[in-house]
Amino acid sequence: MLSLWVYMIYCCVGYCSTVPSLRYVNRHGNDVDVVESLGASRDLLNNNENDVDSRGEEWDEPRSESKALDDNAMTAFLNETKKLPQAIIIGVKKGGTRALLEFLRLHPDVRAVGAEPHFFDRNYVKGLEWYRDLMPKSLEGQLTMEKTPSYYVTKDIPSRIYNMSKDTKLIVVVRDPDFLGLKRVVDGKYFHFNPAKGFPCLKRPESTSKPHCLGKTKGRTHPNIHPDVVQKLRDFYKPFNMKFYEMTGHHFGWD
Repeated sequence: MLSLWVYMIYCCVGYCSTVPSLRYVNRHGNDVDVVESLGASRDLLNNNENDVDSRGEEWDEPRSESKALDDNAMTAFLNETKKLPQAIIIGVKKGGTRALLEFLRLHPDVRAVGAEPHFFDRNYVKGLEWYRDLMPKSLEGQLTMEKTPSYYVTKDIPSRIYNMSKDTKLIVVVRDPDFLGLKRVVDGKYFHFNPAKGFPCLKRPESTSKPHCLGKTKGRTHPNIHPDVVQKLRDFYKPFNMKFYEMTGHHFGWD
């Protein structure tokens, strides 16, 4: 670790071209270039560059003015590690998964990657270490999350997630998804109404940064649907809803 910091400082003053490549041997016995491994997560954005909802923006981490001089803060920084997600938002598409993720990211006990990893459907062959490296660093007790709605419609996803960890919670947006065991933190002071967009944006109360709004594809006006069409949809989905109630052990009372 000390060698890595010295190397990075050396690079900052413009001498990288004259310094031998810093390398290490990973757990699989492969020789890896540190600088190349630091850029590995760029593959995520490259893979999803054409997917509008995949390009989630990152929040600025709230830091107090004295944090750099705080011994406890430095200890916490050194104890941060990357963990595989303990909860994954898997769907449904266009059901508010981005909004849910951004609301959860407001919570101090939640760390989540903004972009959609698409690990279990598009990048599974890259392995769990690649997947873990995409995750943000977190402390003991913090919950690591990601969201990829296409997991909901991909056949092999349940078994793949189970093989990673049978304790990982899967979140499907229906009406009231609230079972992560988090203490209540987010309230009215975390929201700032944006008159141009016509809906609230998110803001950390302790932060001086500007409000964080969802993308322009969010908050669109829903079209008016003829009541007869709505009734036909209700009739069609009724048996599927009943089966869903049995599977979850919860009756949502949908028509």
